[in-house]
Amino acid sequence: MNAEKIIYPELSCRIIGIAFKVFNELGFGMNEKYYQRAIERELKKEKIDYQKEKVVKLTYNSQSIGNYRLDFIIDNKIIIELKVRPRLGYVHIKQALSYLKSTNIKLAILVYFTCDGVKYRRILNIK
Repeated sequence: MNAEKIIYPELSCRIIGIAFKVFNELGFGMNEKYYQRAIERELKKEKIDYQKEKVVKLTYNSQSIGNYRLDFIIDNKIIIELKVRPRLGYVHIKQALSYLKSTNIKLAILVYFTCDGVKYRRILNIK
């Protein structure tokens, strides 16, 4: 793939690097909240702007019908969703697409902490 077509390549690489660093230190099997706390510490250390557990309203016909709680929004550009799972799941991709649509953000990165290491998937908002 042409690197010029990748959205936010440098910031994405830094985020994924942080996920690997956290996994290398903590290993597999931790609760998601501990990975989230460790990632937050690394984001602070790297001076990356973020919002943690951002609440986003879901609307229908301009009326609120619920809320999403996003793990992280990085620099108002990238949604990070963390999962501790044995493998990637389509349901989580659909969840990320819903987050992208509701926030009008262009990129989400799903980070999976698995027994085989860190896996990730970049999800684009094509609208």
